[in-house]
Amino acid sequence: MRVIYEKEIDAGSIVISPRPVWKCRACPMYGKNPSCPPHAPSWMEAREWISHFSRALLIKFEIDYENFEREKREVIRYLLKKEESGPYAMALFPGNCNLCDECEFTKSGKCVMPTKVRPSINAIGVEISKLVKIDFGESVLYGLVLID
Repeated sequence: MRVIYEKEIDAGSIVISPRPVWKCRACPMYGKNPSCPPHAPSWMEAREWISHFSRALLIKFEIDYENFEREKREVIRYLLKKEESGPYAMALFPGNCNLCDECEFTKSGKCVMPTKVRPSINAIGVEISKLVKIDFGESVLYGLVLID
């Protein structure tokens, strides 16, 4: 995993809609992960919540898809570390949480790291394509950290 860039953006430029949440319904992790719908806040709640931030960090990571799970885990840990920048800072994960090698939540509905799980960017309705030009030929993940 390599950070390509970190840029501060106006939190008001973050577009929230139901479109990404509906896309989540086609995902095999739908309903099976604590960072994904229906366990994540609704897009309407997220719109209200994000409106109370003025700034966010948009972070682009280059990853090796051959080691996707490990690389994504590093991305998530990086985002959680960035979250330490302020008392109300909050990371948003790129896709479902995969902090654990084997997810207990998928088996029992109980997360072993509930204080570390954050919502997926898509799960709360963030239209990431309104913030960046998506190039499906790149091996990248995007993360957001709401900072102020």
